[in-house]
Amino acid sequence: MARKLAALAHPVRLRLLRDLGAAGSCCVKDMVGRIGLAQSTVSQHLKVLVDAELVSFRTDRQSSRYTVNSDALRELAAIIGTTLDRCCAGASCTGAGRDELTDYNRTGPAAADPAGHKDI
Repeated sequence: MARKLAALAHPVRLRLLRDLGAAGSCCVKDMVGRIGLAQSTVSQHLKVLVDAELVSFRTDRQSSRYTVNSDALRELAAIIGTTLDRCCAGASCTGAGRDELTDYNRTGPAAADPAGHKDI
């Protein structure tokens, strides 16, 4: 999920997704014309979206056609929705997890993790 969210964290990739969704399927040349960026830049952004499995591609003669992976976007939206529902439900954290977070906030990572592991 983090890889998918990271792929969506750039405004150009969001625009590519919107444009692809509206068009159905495009090649890089079509996207370059719509976005107004260099072909290499558009290709790099599309690669990130493909690697995150938010966009799929197929070869079409000498070019590649890109399409939004609607199922992956719906799944991501559902996960985000579930996460927000849980976070915003008004229930407070209980148990050891809450104590660990309180310790972390009070004294920093060294006290919260005696082994000295760094945050990822």
